[in-house]
Amino acid sequence: MADYWYNISTGQVEEGPRSAWSQRMGPYKTREEAEQALDRARRRNEAWDAEDAEDR
Repeated sequence: MADYWYNISTGQVEEGPRSAWSQRMGPYKTREEAEQALDRARRRNEAWDAEDAEDR
C-alpha cells in the first residue's frame, strides 16, 4: 500500500513521494486525506493560534 502526498506547488496528490520534500505535505494513508491537507493544516493552525491567544 502506497502513501499519498499533497504537492503544495501543483495542488495535486502524488502516490509516493515524487517531488522535493520542500514541496509536499504528508504522508497520508489515503488519497482523500492528502486532498484535504491544506484544509487540515489551516484548521490546526487556527486552533494553535487560539491557544496562543488564551495564553497571553
